[in-house]
Formats: sequence, C-alpha cells, structure tokens
Amino acid sequence: MKTKNQFKYIIAVTALLLASCTSLDEEPKSLQVSSQFYKNESDAQAAVYAVYSALIRGNDAQSMYNRGIQLATETTTDDFIAGPRAFNANVQALSRLAHDASNDRMQSIWQDHYQLINYANIAIDRIAEIPDANISPKKREQLVNEAKFLRALAYFNLVRWFKYIPLQLHETTTLSSETLNVSQADEDDVYAQIIQDLKDAENLPKPADYASGEAGRATAGSAKALLAKVYLTRQQWQQAADKAKEIIDSRWYDLFENFNDVFDAATKNGKEHIFSIQFTGYTTGLNHMMAISEATFEAPGINGQHYDAYNVKSNLYDSYEKGDQRLPVTFVTEITSPVDGKVYTLSEPHLNKYYDQNSVGSQANSSRNIPVIRYAEVLLIYAEALNELGGPSQQAYAALDKVRARAGVTLLKDEAPNASKDEFREYVFEERRKELAYEYQRWFDLSRRGAAYYVAKLHAAGKTAAAPRHIHLPIPQRELDLNPKLDQNPDWVNY
Repeated sequence: MKTKNQFKYIIAVTALLLASCTSLDEEPKSLQVSSQFYKNESDAQAAVYAVYSALIRGNDAQSMYNRGIQLATETTTDDFIAGPRAFNANVQALSRLAHDASNDRMQSIWQDHYQLINYANIAIDRIAEIPDANISPKKREQLVNEAKFLRALAYFNLVRWFKYIPLQLHETTTLSSETLNVSQADEDDVYAQIIQDLKDAENLPKPADYASGEAGRATAGSAKALLAKVYLTRQQWQQAADKAKEIIDSRWYDLFENFNDVFDAATKNGKEHIFSIQFTGYTTGLNHMMAISEATFEAPGINGQHYDAYNVKSNLYDSYEKGDQRLPVTFVTEITSPVDGKVYTLSEPHLNKYYDQNSVGSQANSSRNIPVIRYAEVLLIYAEALNELGGPSQQAYAALDKVRARAGVTLLKDEAPNASKDEFREYVFEERRKELAYEYQRWFDLSRRGAAYYVAKLHAAGKTAAAPRHIHLPIPQRELDLNPKLDQNPDWVNY
C-alpha cells in the first residue's frame, strides 16, 4: 500500500502469524508452515512491510522507534529527564539512573528489537526460496536487502545497549530448548554480522531510483550512512571516513537551507533525510508518542503530556549561540493556545522537534517523521573520523562548518582555527549534541566515549547516581529467567 507522497508501513499480521514461530522472548503464536504463505512477490512485499512496521508497532504503545528507545537514549543522559507526567516508576528509575534488570522498559526494548529481528529473519529466509517464476531476481534481492538493513539496525542498537546479546539469523522453526535458548555471541561477531548485512544492503537502489510514493524505504544511501556510523562506533576511523566521503561524493543528499525543514511534515523525506521513521497523522491509527511526550499541558488546547523533559541542570539550552536557528526548533519557551489565542510562557524550555502545527490539539496525530540518520550526521561522522586519523584537517573543519553554517553560527575555522585534536573532538561532540538533540543519539555518543566521560557529563548535570556500569543496560531479568544460557553483564551483577 502506498500513498502519493510516502511509503507506508504495513502490518502484515496474517502473514506473520502464519510464518512466525517465536521471537527470543515470547511464546510462539503459531506453528503453521510458513511455506504456505511465501509464494510470490506480493507475499514477499508483505513480509518486508511487516519488518518496517516493527520499527513503530511493538508490544506496547511506546514501541521501538516511537519513544521506546528514547527512554534509554535520552532520559538516561545529562540533557533530559522524565517529565512531570511520566508517572511510570520504571521510567522515573531510568531518569534517576536507579534502574536494574527488572525494569520493564528495558524488557520492552529487548522484546521489540528481537521481534523485528525475527520478522527480518523470516523474510530473508523465505523470500530467498520463492521461485524465479513468481518474483524477479532483482526484486527478490532488493526485498532481502531491505530486511538485512533493518536487521542490522536492530542489532546495532542492541549490541550498543546490552553488549552481550544472542545473535540469531534464521527463522525459529522448532520449539526445542536447544533452538529457543540461544547463547550470547561475542561482541565482535555481532558487529561482523551487522557490517555484512549493511554491505549487502549497499546493493539497494539509490534514493533517486525509488518511485516518489516509496519514500521511506531503505536505500543504498541508508546502508552506507549506517555503515559509516558502525565504523565510527568501532573506532575504525579510516573506514568511517571513507564511507562518509563516499556518501558526500555521491551528491545524493544535502542539507536543507532551513533547519526547521528537517522536521516539518511538509518537507519530510527531503534531500537531507537518509532514513526516517514514517508518520502520517489521522490515517494510520498510530499515536505519535514522541510528539505527545514533548508537548506541553501548560497551555489550554495543546493537550500534550510532557512525559519527556529538558534537564534544567544541563547547559544544553544555554550552549546554543545567539541566533542559532536550531534552538527555536529544538526548544520552545512559549506557546500560543488554540483555545483562547493567548501566548503562554512555559515553566521551562520544552522539546519541540516533533510538534506538528497541523495537529495542535492532537499531537498524537503529528505527521512529523523521526530521523534515524540524516546528512548532517554524515558530515559530523566525516569530521570526527578525519580528526581521529590525523587531527583537525581542512576537510574536517569544512565538514563541521557546513553544519554550523546552516545553523547560522560562527564557523569553527574562525572561532578556533588552531584547535588541537582533543579540542576538535570536543567541538564535534558538542555539535552533535546540539544538532541531534532528542533524536535518539545522546546516550550512544556518551557511552562510546567510555565510562569516565559518561559519568563526568552526567554528574555535571546533577545526575550523581551515574556510575560506570551505566554505559550499558543490564540484560532484562525476564530473559535471564527464561533462558538459562544467558548471563548478566558483569558490570550489572548484584545490582
């Protein structure tokens, strides 16, 4: 199913109930033979749509890329906290760094990601078996590689969070304990699979080769950008620089001139967007939890919940240079009520990136997409990798300053033309912090710098409970109880 302007995620429930035996943490729903379903191209499309759907439809309202992972990637950092209406004790515990293995938000993260992986494994295995008479080899390769991209994305999240995770690459077809109880894989092996999946996905069509109604699907550019980020996370600086440069040289993408266009529903799936989570308000029956969570309840008629809040002990808001066009897009300090037309000054800066002016009284129906990776990040990846290779070169400055120029702030080549390698690294991380705020990035950036860096940043922002173990999440207790082959992360034993 397609709309005029964007590819829409489909829930292929019937297909999945026929095909799926189990995910790593659930009882199986059906044992019917999946070969009864995967017969032709239409079936293959439905299977891949189901993998996409798992990005935003999980086991509860706060699914994988619909606030679910935000709780681990923003709330647990220096810049954000659980908001005044986040009454869930597990959410509050994450915000205070008081969580443990029993926290149900981590269980949901684990479950939603492995559900997507299971759907991807089914698609990869079964689409490959459809005969040429029923699907063209080109279409088969494309659909399998889309599923591989999505599987890589899920594993990339999981291995960064939990470090010690099972690596399952095929559909579960039996209920034996040997099949269901999967041991944790070596971290290097998980990354090797992520990289291989993304290299395969690099064979996807270029962005321009998709029809306009298919915007939102994974492309060759999506795979290359995520691969550059994987290399960066692994500190494989040359590979990260090379892959980022490949994207830059392709000219497939560019920055919007106006930062607001990155999020505006009218400019979604534009030239800066490499891969985004798709939302279409009032048509899908899916609540936009990120928009609900950031929107205020302090002005009549806005009807937000303010589940996610800015940590006023952080210096993020004040770190934006005067005139930085990112600030009024990222935060709002006053808002006009649609009920009485009055301007209300908010008690503190509120997050604002997903607030849709076309659904003021019902942010559940926001049509703003959630970026997973966009061109600005590729430029910052390139700048960081080049600096790690040989210090702040002219090319590194140019990549970073392209982001700053769009923001309308002082160029780094003018502010700090002779920065050292260490100083330039900090400039890159601060630029990432301001550019990518509330886009599922901050915790990953802090944690990849190491425990000492993470702890220092959180302590400075008033989160004094932060400890070295918090650069990973504990393996959920329910998973440990269900699977005797799983072991807790050593840093989380006895917590």
